[in-house]
Amino acid sequence: MKFLDQTKIYVKAGDGGRGSSSFRREAYVEFGGPDGGDGGRGGHVYAEAVEGLNTLIDFRYQQHHKAERGGHGMGKQRHGRSGEDKTVKLPVGTQIFEEDQETLIADLTEVGQRVLLARGGNGGWGNLHFKTSTNRAPRRANPGEEGEERTVWLRLKLIADAGLLGLPNAGKSTFMRAATAAKPKVADYPFTTLHPGLGVVELGPGTRFVLADIPGLIEGAAEGAGLGHRFLGHVERCKVLLHLIDCTQDDPAGAWRTIRKELEDYQPEMANKPEIVALTKIDALTEELVDAQAAELEAACGHKPMRLSSVARTNVREALIALARHLGDLHIAEIEASGEEEEEWRP
Repeated sequence: MKFLDQTKIYVKAGDGGRGSSSFRREAYVEFGGPDGGDGGRGGHVYAEAVEGLNTLIDFRYQQHHKAERGGHGMGKQRHGRSGEDKTVKLPVGTQIFEEDQETLIADLTEVGQRVLLARGGNGGWGNLHFKTSTNRAPRRANPGEEGEERTVWLRLKLIADAGLLGLPNAGKSTFMRAATAAKPKVADYPFTTLHPGLGVVELGPGTRFVLADIPGLIEGAAEGAGLGHRFLGHVERCKVLLHLIDCTQDDPAGAWRTIRKELEDYQPEMANKPEIVALTKIDALTEELVDAQAAELEAACGHKPMRLSSVARTNVREALIALARHLGDLHIAEIEASGEEEEEWRP
């Protein structure tokens, strides 16, 4: 399934049905009088967050969403039926903006959350409503009101408990493969991950959280460089971040500072999120070189980084336990006490 996290759609509520201008004509009824019914209300357009969706790709091919118009009124005081409402089903985590892409209409963060996007038009009155003591035979009937119509932008921000951050080719997708059952693309060139991915981490009975693989960020991402700042929006929902840094590069401290700066430039509050820093690909260097890289990184970030090898599965489980601890998982003490071997654990 292709991933799309931003798109524009057009919604149109149903028009109200027109009222009827009719007169009662029956045998042996000398004074029939007006009996035109009212038109029905047009259908509303709603947006609703549902389970089972994690992309907006469907709205690339279906951008127009219209509700049914109301039925017209008829004689014998028969009213038109109301038009059926239209429900636009969206993934959880979708934000709805006005056409200016700045005014927030709604933020759908829970399954079943529902918001009215366009209100249907009221049905027109039939001529029965206009009968008075001085106007016994009105021929006036109102047309139905037009339903509201608007263009809105949908922007998806994945809801995950923890997120993976790092420069391109830092080993995020490989870590995701080692930690979850997800199978993101892995290759020996940068930007192999072109869209965010989700995986479920299961450390034991009752201990589960969602991990997000965020595409690689580069310097200037907050201003749109590289894959742009759109993917930074997915980090907003994460409660804790795992910052992966390739230990085979020349300047691990500089890599850490680059990502931190982009987070602060995008949204200063994101700098306060809990962060776990880890050196990856430690199996590619000698222990002495890894120690030197770790010391340089520790001097920059202020705390001792973890050392990981996703290919050899070294300390992968320990990193996941650290994430679960930040998430406040109540079962983490049971997992640590179980004493499972690293080689025996599999996602």
